[in-house]
Parts: sequence; structure tokens; C-alpha cells
Amino acid sequence: MRRLAVFTALASLVVAVPAAQAERPIAFAAQPADQGALVLLLGAEGDLAQRGAALGDAERAAVARALTSASFGYGVRDSLTLRGIGDWSQIVVVGAPGDISEADQFTLGATLARALSGETGAVSIMAEGLDPAVTARVATGAGVSAYRFAGYGRRAERAEPSALTFIAPAAQTLFDAQGMGVINGMALARDLSNEPPNVIYPETFVERTREAFAGIRGVQIEVLDERQMEELGMGAIISVGQGSARPPRMMIVRYRGAGSADQPIVLAGKGITFDSGGLNIKTGGGMGAMKMDMSGAASVMGATLALAQQGAPVHVVAIAALAENMPGPNATRPSDVVTAMNGLSIEIGSTDAEGRMVLADALSYAEARLDPAAIVDVATLTGSVGGALGSDYAGLFSRHDALADQLIAAGRSADEPLWRLPLHPTYQGRLSSNVADLRNTGSGGPGAGTGAHFVGAFVDPETPWAHLDIAGVAWDGSGASVGYSVRLLETFVRNWTPVPHGVGEGGR
Repeated sequence: MRRLAVFTALASLVVAVPAAQAERPIAFAAQPADQGALVLLLGAEGDLAQRGAALGDAERAAVARALTSASFGYGVRDSLTLRGIGDWSQIVVVGAPGDISEADQFTLGATLARALSGETGAVSIMAEGLDPAVTARVATGAGVSAYRFAGYGRRAERAEPSALTFIAPAAQTLFDAQGMGVINGMALARDLSNEPPNVIYPETFVERTREAFAGIRGVQIEVLDERQMEELGMGAIISVGQGSARPPRMMIVRYRGAGSADQPIVLAGKGITFDSGGLNIKTGGGMGAMKMDMSGAASVMGATLALAQQGAPVHVVAIAALAENMPGPNATRPSDVVTAMNGLSIEIGSTDAEGRMVLADALSYAEARLDPAAIVDVATLTGSVGGALGSDYAGLFSRHDALADQLIAAGRSADEPLWRLPLHPTYQGRLSSNVADLRNTGSGGPGAGTGAHFVGAFVDPETPWAHLDIAGVAWDGSGASVGYSVRLLETFVRNWTPVPHGVGEGGR
């Protein structure tokens, strides 16, 4: 008993000390520093004369020889680090071809940040001649890629990283208007996902997110606790969380910018802060990664934070459906029947098909209370989507072609690509139940598709709706969150064109 008490005290201590992020500031200036690292953004060797103006003639000649010797390619993923030239700690050349896409501009910034990951001194990035909008997006990519989650290990105290300073003062206004919001939104989503599950659970997810939105104009926050959800008939999300000592929450964040439309775009995210599988318990090998089963909820909050910090003229509501799925004494059993907020009864085929359950009540709430222009839900829903698409695409399901087209375009622009998969009417039969309106698992077949079909049952067929299954792309090979869909959703909402309501025929 004493050992348990000590463990509980230590766990509480960890919760009280949030992890720090070693993020690199982005700055703008008219002149480069006279020391430290110098970065040359070159689309061709001919750009060296203008963007290498801070170099002496002999230094420029040395750089030119090195580029020729290395057969430098000048692509957005190309970089070359040179040392021993003049008084610079290093000169880094990064490919910056002309007329590149928005996605490639972001990639260029990521390449730049990676090339400078070990630099502790001043960094001057020569961007003369680049369009200010291009420079602002490159700076955004660099800022996002410079994110690091420090964690809780005993590490030597590190000096605060130096700023990445772009020598392009005209780009600062554009960066401040949009880029900083994207960086902060991405950081929020990744922080929430990367934290251990004894630090982020439904209640603390709410606390962290409230802190992030504090003081931002146009933001309203509502949080439903267990009693309020019971009163609304949210039996689906309650059934997922009842095996845990940490009760579920439904967090609704509304941002309405000046001049925005009356009907909001609703972004709903699966927020399973830890998924043991419940009584259908998972095997031990991959269970640790299930602290990130709330990545969908983290992403919709991150995208909404990005838009709100920009003061974007949009109307968006983010819903985080938050629960911890545990096999406690009161846990839901396979074959239990529960009822969602919209009145549909659900037979539990597997307690490990819990993400669609929390989304059922989130989407029912959106339909009943928010009068949405469109609904997009985001979830690490199925392992099968990764089997189909690998780590190259997230899966997109929709009954509405015009909505799907806008999401695909946003994903292309944000370099977070989507691949549309079918929602065939035959999937309905796979979810049939003898004792309820539907069952939360299918009998074999297309797992990602049947999961999407289940989720779509809680949205009126006339409401434009799309489901993004990000299970194959939410974290990288090291097990760290990449914040997938934050930039996609931010781009989608910012560029939204209304689509007509009506029974959709797409996705077959």
C-alpha cells in the first residue's frame, strides 16, 4: 500500500510540471548579422550574386566552386553545408527554385530548419528577391519544423535557441498575420499528443486548451461534463469512458471572426486520451502509442487556434470528444447496447471500436445544436487505413463531392495529402444488428470504410460531411506527433466555399 501511495504522489508531481518545448523563434531584419550562420536560398547559381551580397568576392567564389563540385540540385529538399569560409560558423545553401507550390515553399522551410538544427549562434537567412508571401510561408515551414518536445528526462539545461532571422523585412507583416498562428496551432496539437497519458487526459486536455485560447477575441468555450452529457442522452461517449477513473468530457470551442457567415464549419475530433482497448484489450506491443489516439481532437483544436490567432474572417466550431478507454470495473462489455444523443441504439461488437462511439455523440451534438454549413471529423480511427494507404496519405470519406474536392485541394496545398476512399451502400449490411439500430463493428471487409460508414450514420445525409482517418499518418517513425491535418484544416476553413446541402451521392 505504501509503495502505491508513493507512486501516486510521483505521478501527481509529474502532472504538476508541464514539459517545455525548445522552439526556435522566427525573426525578420533588414541586414544580416556579421557572424554566426549564413543561409543562402538559391534557385540557381545566378542568384548567388544578389543573395550572397553579405559575402566578399573570394567567399562568393568559394561558394560557387563548392556548388559546382557538389553538383547541387537547387530543389526544395536540397541543402549543402559549407564551413571554413570567412568568419561564418557555416554557410548553408538551400534550394529555392522559382515558381514553386505552396506545399514546396513549406517544405523548403523544413529543409532549412533541419539543416540548422545544430546551430546555436545567430542565423541570417538571405531571401532578397523572393516574393514576401513566399518568404512568409518558408518562415512558417521553418518554424513548424523547429518544434521539439523536450519531455521529462533529466537533461542538461540548454541555452535558448537563437532566432532564424529572415533578411526580408517586407515578409514580416504576412508572417505575423498567418504564419505565427499556424506555428502555434501545430505546437498545441503536438504538445497535447506527445504528452504522456498520466499528464493529458480529458480534464487536463480541456485545461491546456483553455490556456491556449485565453484572451483571443471571438472565442467562446463550452465544456460538457458527465452529468451534462447524460442529460443530453450521450450514451455512446459515456459508455467509452465509464471504465476509467477519469471521466469523459465534450469540449466545444467556437471562433467567429468579423464578417463571417452565420453557419459554422464544424471540425470534430476523436479524443481518446489513452486507448487500452477496454475489455477487448490490445496487445502490449503497440499500446504505448495509444496516448496519441486523441490526435484528431488535438488537430481540430490546433487548426481552430491557428485561425483564431490570425483573426481570420471565418466561423468555425471545434469539438473534442474526450474519453479514456480502460478496462475498469464499470467498463462497457461486448454485446452491451447503448443509445447515442440522436436516438440511435448501438450494439457494442468491440470495446476497441471506441473512437467512432465518441464521434457519434459529437456529430449528433453538431447536428442538433450548431446548424453546420459542413462537418469534417478527424480521427485515428482504423489500422486498416494505414494498410491501404501507408504513411503517404490520410483516408478521406465523404458523400459530398464538392466538399471532398475542397479538402483534397487544401491537403495538396498544405502538403498533407488525402486519398479518397469509397463509402459503398453495402457497408450498411456489415453493421447490422439483431438487437439495435446498428453495431459498432463490421464482420470483416473494408475496416476503414465500415468505420467511416458508422460515423456517417450520425450526420444527416443532406449535411455536407467528410471523415478523415489519419491513423496511418498521425505520428512519425520515432513515435512523435506530426500534427497531421492542422495545416490542412486551417487552409480548408480559410478558403471555404459554401456547398449546397442535399443528399450526397459521392464516395462510391
